Amino acid sequence: MRMLARRLLLPGITTLALTVTGCSSATHTGAAGPADPANPTPVADGTQQLEVAAAPEGTPAPAGIARVGAGKGTPEKAALKVASFDQKTGRAVIASAPQGPTPSKNPPSTKGPQNSPGSSASPSQSPAGDKPVAVGDVIASAPAPGAPNGLLAKVTEVVGKTDRGTEVKTAPTTLASVLNDDKADGKVPVDPSAVTVEPLMKGVTFSWAKTGGMKFGPEGAKLPLGNLRLDVNAPIETAPGAPVSAGASVAGFVQLAPTVEFAYDGSGGTGPRTAFLGMSGDWASQWSLKGHAAASTGSPKRIPFAKLHAAPVIQVGPVPVVVNLDLTCYVQVEADGRVTLEVKQDVKGDFRVGGSYATGKGWTPVSTSDVKSTPVKAEVTASGKVKGALGAEASIGLYGAVGVSADFAPYLRGEAEAKASASTDGKTSVSGAWALYGGFDLSGNLQLQLSLFGTPLFERKIPLGSLNREWPLVSGRTAG
Repeated sequence: MRMLARRLLLPGITTLALTVTGCSSATHTGAAGPADPANPTPVADGTQQLEVAAAPEGTPAPAGIARVGAGKGTPEKAALKVASFDQKTGRAVIASAPQGPTPSKNPPSTKGPQNSPGSSASPSQSPAGDKPVAVGDVIASAPAPGAPNGLLAKVTEVVGKTDRGTEVKTAPTTLASVLNDDKADGKVPVDPSAVTVEPLMKGVTFSWAKTGGMKFGPEGAKLPLGNLRLDVNAPIETAPGAPVSAGASVAGFVQLAPTVEFAYDGSGGTGPRTAFLGMSGDWASQWSLKGHAAASTGSPKRIPFAKLHAAPVIQVGPVPVVVNLDLTCYVQVEADGRVTLEVKQDVKGDFRVGGSYATGKGWTPVSTSDVKSTPVKAEVTASGKVKGALGAEASIGLYGAVGVSADFAPYLRGEAEAKASASTDGKTSVSGAWALYGGFDLSGNLQLQLSLFGTPLFERKIPLGSLNREWPLVSGRTAG
């Protein structure tokens, strides 16, 4: 008896909303608004509340370096800069910094958005701000020659004067040694024009829109301010023996508005009482998967199509804190090689991942998501199973060290089964069942490098927890 196939059509589907919260620690809130980050605000317990804001644009570096003299006291702006740094030896050359902001002469590049950490004007140097660097000083610098991810270090020896400045030996240190007993809490949106993109396949385009009316890329005119977007249109491996008309492909876009979240409370006096580092943002994607995809062997087939990198500098009071963000956007297909699928899906929502620290509790993972999924078209032919996702691997850290990694993947899963029968009188019948599901996977880890805050080391990676939610969209049965 030969199995007969029938096309199973999935009817129109209405919007389904899902709200999910998982692996959450204590609530963290912060607000970023217009402020002078160099002028801390005293608080009731005698500590300082440092403003958290984006480093001002339009100048080469954020007002030289921030320094804590001999590792004691409060951070202050210094009329100095890191002229060069050797990562292998830890030697740096410290020189005098230009005073005041220098207007930018060149607009942001439209073909390789560059990271321009910016600078703040130096409103008032403290009396110690102009003193030469000395042993015991803790310094924090924005990206500098030899230190593309910035520099957070303690001076261990002054080697001597050179024609470029004062050469010193340094050793790595922590944020606790520069922020001491101060407090800070805020959110800073990532400037989309400061994101660099490396396409990993043909058919990828990049667009962004930012405040001030600046736009880039073919979709820039359509984007909300502060958003970046990646569009992809590429073929994927087709199952052997599939007809030419069933060639497999994926097309769509991912749209993001990422925000850095930073908090620190050093009022305990022996390192931070609490700390937080994370990334949050709005997410939107629209994508279609169609054709006769090849069968997956082993793990699902993941196809990365672009890498994004940004190193925004946030000003925590006078301290330039360099945050490194990396995202790899990918398409993932899991199939049995038997089904021909044509689906189109809209996904909108938000996500928040990070690590929260509290004395006595250590580091706690944070991961939440609120997702709305709208399939606008779905069609499955014959029997089989298939699952398609368009997601992103993300990491966030400080001064080049990864602190939090996460994988966020909204997906659509379809399955169909067709059965046929025939009798001796020549009658045949075909029946089939089908179902379509929406969902998302969110997973990741906290890394050892979060000890940069000055908190105790933890022995292993701490998983965010595998947050998976799936919901039925539609199902049915046909008979013939």
